[in-house]
Amino acid sequence: MSSNLKPGTEAWGSRVGLVLAMAGNAVGFGNFLRFPVQAVQNGGGAFIIPYLVSLVLLGLPLLLIEWSSGRYGGKYGYHTTPMILQKMSNRKFWMYIGVFGIFSNIAIASYYCYMESWTISYVYHSIVGTFSGMDQHQVASFFSGYLDVTTSSTGIPFEAILFFLLCLGLNIWILSKGLSEGIEKAAKIGVPLLIFFGIFLAIKGISLKAGTDGASFDGVLGLNFLWTPEFDSLTNPKVWLAAAGQIFFTLSVGMGCIHAYASYVGSKDDIACNSMSAGFMNEFVEIVLGSSIIIPIAIGYFGIDKVVELTNLGGLGLGFRTMPFLFAQWGEVMSALAGVAFFGLLFFAGITSSLAMGTPVVGFFRDEYGWSRKKAAIGFGLSILILGLPTVLFFQEGVFDEYDYWGGTVALFVFAMFESIMFAWVFGLDKGWKEITEGADIKLPRIFIPILKYVTPVILIVVFVSSLIRPENDEWSKLSFTGWKVHNESIIGQITHKGIGPNKDYFVNEFYSEGSGIVQGIVKENSRDFLQVDNNGNSRLYLVKKNYEVVVKQGEVVEVGTPIFKGNIINRVFYIDMARILLLSLFIGIAIMVYFAYNRRKKLNLL
Repeated sequence: MSSNLKPGTEAWGSRVGLVLAMAGNAVGFGNFLRFPVQAVQNGGGAFIIPYLVSLVLLGLPLLLIEWSSGRYGGKYGYHTTPMILQKMSNRKFWMYIGVFGIFSNIAIASYYCYMESWTISYVYHSIVGTFSGMDQHQVASFFSGYLDVTTSSTGIPFEAILFFLLCLGLNIWILSKGLSEGIEKAAKIGVPLLIFFGIFLAIKGISLKAGTDGASFDGVLGLNFLWTPEFDSLTNPKVWLAAAGQIFFTLSVGMGCIHAYASYVGSKDDIACNSMSAGFMNEFVEIVLGSSIIIPIAIGYFGIDKVVELTNLGGLGLGFRTMPFLFAQWGEVMSALAGVAFFGLLFFAGITSSLAMGTPVVGFFRDEYGWSRKKAAIGFGLSILILGLPTVLFFQEGVFDEYDYWGGTVALFVFAMFESIMFAWVFGLDKGWKEITEGADIKLPRIFIPILKYVTPVILIVVFVSSLIRPENDEWSKLSFTGWKVHNESIIGQITHKGIGPNKDYFVNEFYSEGSGIVQGIVKENSRDFLQVDNNGNSRLYLVKKNYEVVVKQGEVVEVGTPIFKGNIINRVFYIDMARILLLSLFIGIAIMVYFAYNRRKKLNLL
């Protein structure tokens, strides 16, 4: 690769390595766990229409913006979004918007590395045959028990913490090796292996025949179901929002990773072709491989109705609570191979993404504070350890979900919205288009110019505002300034704890029922006691700790707000707000570090 970077600056070893690293950054859990579930829930084959529209109007334009912005910053020795955006605008305001490009990576990596560690654990358990002989309920309970660090289903004490530390240590070690010797080598190994494992499982899933290996249906039935279009869904705004969200999730735009990777590209290297290559490789993995594994195999054993029900649990529900049971039907040897392949590909998809998240953080510490790469990698690791441990210890209390919502969803949209406006209207599209096309081996259609200037920013603004004030029951026709009720999942609804239920106090002496039904009594799962309340076949389980006193009896009818047990109780809302305070503190802390870094550069005349 050509390199016009500042002397002493790291660079990618090869174009192939860069493209594979970029593809590894984009290819993650969402390709295999989230995409097929989103397709099932949003119109099947019809989902591909808003998905591809979102790709053209949001995904590809943002890829071009971030690649060109990153390379532009790299010419001046900037490898993180705060300084890149400041250089492009000459205004400190945009520097602080760039804080999102460091914040999101730490926030997401804090729970993403935990998910990564699950895959290592499940590879181990697949090899030693832990899931052999388990029924579906036992496999699902194993995952619940794994997430509860106080219990152990396998005899390994604090198993979840140990695998999390192992995974974090591996990330730190690879990051400490640098771009070409660490990240690039990991991508050259990981991306081909995950594609190989994906093809192996896709062939096995599609070729599954009814009556073979305990299957009740052909695996191809799952593909037919997944891609049979329900065109009525295209009139539902939720489907289009889901498609836009999936594009963000799968391409890793709005994070700052792409800026960091592109900042180490030479000024004459082709970013247009690189961005398109990485983007289309990701789409192949997602649409072709991602849709050919979980859904076909699951439908082969459970049928369509049961799988539709299971998709309500999300991709994690299908992946970790169900797939080991299905693999076990293939015999001892094939079960182990399938488990290693499936959770192995998830591991490689995960670690290539988390390494990308670490790159902007490492680059910031090195550029602005003169740290060595090893010290910067350890600094990233310690940040993830401090912020990530609450997700491990309080997963069931909602810390994981809060990190994912604010750091992995809202922050990405906000940053992408601002950077698209800045690129088109502050930096200027004339300069921007010149930066995009400089050194390009391919000729980009000029239709992207109005898309970059008008369409992409407007769509992002509309999506953000819609998410902010989303109405209850999605009744947009009732939009008004009075009597407007926001949806539980709207940003305002989330901030105000809408939908939490009656248990909104941090510390209480009584816990109240969050749904109506009939008390069934105490049930045991993974050595823990739960109070079960049934309502027309739907069960709610409430964890009953040793110091709690149950105040309802079996057969008793309870309503929302009925006291069901007493004790020294910490409600879930405490952990939710704790997670938000941690994220806010992280953002403020990074902003302060950026402020001092800017002043340091100013004193040294390095701006």
